[in-house]
Amino acid sequence: MPGYATRVALRELGRRARFLDAQIEHLDELIVPLVTARAPGLLGLYGVGPDTAALLLIAAGDHPQRLRSEAAAAPNLRAVWHEAFAALRPAGSPDMRGMPDGTLLHLRDTYPIETAWAPQYVGDQLRRVRAAASDAHLAGLRAAAEAAAARQRGDRDNAARQQELAGSYQALHQAYRQREEVFAATMADRAEWDAATRAQRHLAVSADAELRRRHPGQHYPPLRSAEPQPATDAQRDQLTPAVSQSPGEMPSWIKEVAAAHRTFAERLTDRQSLGIPSHDPDCGDLGRAFPSWPGQGKDAILQPPKPEIPPSAEVLQRAAGRDADWEAAD
Repeated sequence: MPGYATRVALRELGRRARFLDAQIEHLDELIVPLVTARAPGLLGLYGVGPDTAALLLIAAGDHPQRLRSEAAAAPNLRAVWHEAFAALRPAGSPDMRGMPDGTLLHLRDTYPIETAWAPQYVGDQLRRVRAAASDAHLAGLRAAAEAAAARQRGDRDNAARQQELAGSYQALHQAYRQREEVFAATMADRAEWDAATRAQRHLAVSADAELRRRHPGQHYPPLRSAEPQPATDAQRDQLTPAVSQSPGEMPSWIKEVAAAHRTFAERLTDRQSLGIPSHDPDCGDLGRAFPSWPGQGKDAILQPPKPEIPPSAEVLQRAAGRDADWEAAD
């Protein structure tokens, strides 16, 4: 009964999730034409999507002057207002306001360079082969049990078929485990790459945002990742061959993923060992060439006052005695 109740609860949760997803998609389909008909120019602004535009329209209502800033009523405060608006950058992002355009362009151009050596994302393939390996293992155990039961009944033909089927499932299980090792190592490499390049990619994105803020009329192509393309449908079909088919040799594209895993470790080690050379050849490096950016604190701006902890009477007595000893020594 507990297992049945759990399955019923999971089924109802799944139905509820599918229902909510369908409602969200339906509302999204309704919001876009309504916002477009009401304020088509609002969607043309950079960074304003249908949800943000709908929230602005709801806040403004029939009185758009509600959203006017103080700079509109006081021209002498316009510069101060824009400076305050520029300070409202995403929490934890680096401050790019004092950097020249050349530096920003250089940082922006590092994004495709940092993403070019990223390991291929094979998370979907990893989940698929893990599930297939588990299914093949269970099917092999079931076939072996069927073969043993058939031998006890004296049904040799059925026992031979079930034993052959168990061997096929065992071979599939081993093949899936080999592919799982390759994909798991690749995903571990991707996690290391993400940690090693997160600061540089963050700087590139922040530089791109600052350039677009400074020059709203200038066209900048969107940042494009140079990561390897995901596996195609034909390659995905090679992950799970049928039981009647022999696993055979590992597909060539999986071998390429395994080879990339071996070269990635060398490149990561070389990157971490790079340093900034000093002008004086007798001195060592000035530091790491790719240091990690610590980021800013994300505490709230308004903080409650720290509680005052009064010292105990014993502590006050010891402090008074220590001060008396110092005065006597002087």
